[in-house]
Amino acid sequence: MSKFMEFLKRIGFVKHNSEAKCFRANQECEGAFDHIDRGICSVPLSQIVGSVGRYHDFDSQFKLKEHVPPDRFVSVKQAMRQGKSLPPVKLYQIKDEYYVLDGNHRIAAAKEFGRSDIMAKIVEFIPSSNTLENIIYREKKEFVEQTGLSYPIDITEVGQFPYLLEQVESHRTFLAGREKPGATLKQAAEDWYNTIYLPMAGIIEKGHFLASFPGRTLDDLYAYISFHQWEKGRTRHYGIGIDKLIPKDMEAFREKMANTHKDEYPEMLRSITAFITMNVEAKRELKIIDKLFALSEVKEVHSIHGSIDILVKIVLTRDLLSSDAEVIGQFVHQKIRQIDGILSTQTLIPGESRMKH
Repeated sequence: MSKFMEFLKRIGFVKHNSEAKCFRANQECEGAFDHIDRGICSVPLSQIVGSVGRYHDFDSQFKLKEHVPPDRFVSVKQAMRQGKSLPPVKLYQIKDEYYVLDGNHRIAAAKEFGRSDIMAKIVEFIPSSNTLENIIYREKKEFVEQTGLSYPIDITEVGQFPYLLEQVESHRTFLAGREKPGATLKQAAEDWYNTIYLPMAGIIEKGHFLASFPGRTLDDLYAYISFHQWEKGRTRHYGIGIDKLIPKDMEAFREKMANTHKDEYPEMLRSITAFITMNVEAKRELKIIDKLFALSEVKEVHSIHGSIDILVKIVLTRDLLSSDAEVIGQFVHQKIRQIDGILSTQTLIPGESRMKH
């Protein structure tokens, strides 16, 4: 290092890189003492963040610190340049982070060469502290181990991974009884993912729902919608707007979507348009029109000459769980019928609409 750079560091203009993370410190913090041998697999170098015993010797980017003799590092780099076969490194895992037990120099060299991953023998330590993050992590691990699914599923609520596992088990029972006698849980999981999860996720994406649920993931919405549509024993007195797209039975949904390509997925509309006719007290008609037009859900108000006094067009937001009739009924009861002077109302829900702009 040049004297100029040393001077800049001394006065604080250039900061020293922090150390690699300490495995033992994180292990204590997470209460991660029970462990599982995960075998050998490829690990992204970006997720290797620390060391078990030599975290003082490397910075956060796994570059050697000045006090470490470079001989071993140089020889490892030379071996890599020559294409020599090197044994897998040994890593300890806590959640999505990895710590080097053996192979610190190989990690440092691989990062310097700009490689993206490295083969490693993994021992995972399971966090036991009951934070929300850790509970969800353990539930996800259980789901992945039983189903064998490696696809990224990002859930932010406790209890949703066990529910998805119930879905897979239910689908396994269905397959075993009809299409694939003797189907295993992992076979059912793969079929569930491709024929049930992906079509539902595609409909959710096409409807641009995530913008309306900040902080939630696509998988959260899949679990949310599918739970309330397919939960055993759940009944409703009215049909709901999404029933035409998503039948109340999971296997019926699968059958419906079987021959549908992704670009043909139907759109799950968020809005409900309805018209309300009403009769009102004559002397209050103008005040009632003003109060109706002030409601954000009311898009048009018309005074009518004849047997009907007022015609109102409303646009409501479908909540995905209640029936359209329930959403409209609640709005009419809570906001329309509370206006003094309204004598009677009738709600009209259009079946097919055509508009000119």
